[in-house]
Amino acid sequence: MEYYSRALDLTNNPAHARWLSPLLLGAESCLCAFIIFRIPYTEIDWEAYMQQVGQYLDGERDYTLIKGGTGPLVYPAAHVFIYSILHKLTEGGKNILVAQAIFAWLYLATLTLVMACYRKVKAPTYLFPLLVLSKRLHSIFLLRLFNDCFAVGFLFIAIYAYQHRIWTVGSVVYSFGVGTKMSLLLAAPAIGTILLQALPFKRAVNAAFLMAQVQITIAFPFLPVNPIGYISRAFDFSRQFLYKWTVNWRFLDEETFLSREFTIALLAAHLSLLLLFTTTRWLKPSGQSPSEFIANLWKSRPLLMHQQMALRVTPAHIMTSVLSAMAIGLLCARSLHYQFYAYIAWSTPFLLWKSKLHPFAVYAVWAVQEWAWNVYPSTKASSAAVVGCLLIQVFGVWWGTAQDILEEDSTADEELLAYKHVD
Repeated sequence: MEYYSRALDLTNNPAHARWLSPLLLGAESCLCAFIIFRIPYTEIDWEAYMQQVGQYLDGERDYTLIKGGTGPLVYPAAHVFIYSILHKLTEGGKNILVAQAIFAWLYLATLTLVMACYRKVKAPTYLFPLLVLSKRLHSIFLLRLFNDCFAVGFLFIAIYAYQHRIWTVGSVVYSFGVGTKMSLLLAAPAIGTILLQALPFKRAVNAAFLMAQVQITIAFPFLPVNPIGYISRAFDFSRQFLYKWTVNWRFLDEETFLSREFTIALLAAHLSLLLLFTTTRWLKPSGQSPSEFIANLWKSRPLLMHQQMALRVTPAHIMTSVLSAMAIGLLCARSLHYQFYAYIAWSTPFLLWKSKLHPFAVYAVWAVQEWAWNVYPSTKASSAAVVGCLLIQVFGVWWGTAQDILEEDSTADEELLAYKHVD
């Protein structure tokens, strides 16, 4: 009985994450080295990235004229700047080993941040092994060198900064992440509700303007030449997707996948889920109905009232809101490719835990999802599993967080008051 109690404490007590995290990071360092030296690198987009930034480094500033082996440049300007640095560090992209070493460092740094975010919300230790066990995630970082690796890193830096109430840093980093790949726009609705509740209205608006200024600043080299061309390429919402590459909708026939009706249905589902989560979950710290919250936005709230609302925007609420928004967007995505697993792998354990699932169920859903994302090419069964696991996460976290604010009000008043506004 004593051993059983110790085992339960070891797997559930968040305090043990303090020593477990360094152990896992050490093991991951060795595993990353093994993968780089023993498993062949796979070329997918790296050469195209290098060709595109090579044209930028040669002086091209018209976004519509920058192209690579896989087609035109379709990522925002921060992607260009990041890979321009990599272009110089890797001898024009030829030194793949150096590139892999840089991405290994990026993987370990991001994993460290992810673990810090989990520790901040006092997640149980049984979740931590799931953060390092993904075969597909290692492949995305170490063998594919996708720009999603940088984007997800910026996402978790922003979450970490917001959890520590460093609002300006979080907003700048998040916007730079959007400037790396616009997939991070999926988190924007949740981040908007967080800032509107955690900050006075004018400061929240200033944060939004700051994010816009970041986008303008990074795009500045291209805007004078062809502003419409930059915006249409960097933030292209009308891209056509090929059925042969879809990971999530393979169980549908190609005609349905390509139909306008399917696109509209996904958009409607996305907007409906955002409305559901905003009105029933993300605005909970305000203690107001959505209509009351909107009506009071422009009014000057009593200081005590605002402080109470701001203090309810806890690290757990921030992480739940942002990651659930990403999961909603990915569930309703027109098409997912394998690199999008970078946004899912480190979110799934947390979202399943917040869904109040039993630990065995958490591991089971994670295993099914991991299997599905490692099937290549995707099949009807694997794509159904991808969508099914995302459905479990989205509706599970909605159901599991129904009482979160009430529980915090009754048990964590002293802890909430310990948080201070830092900027």
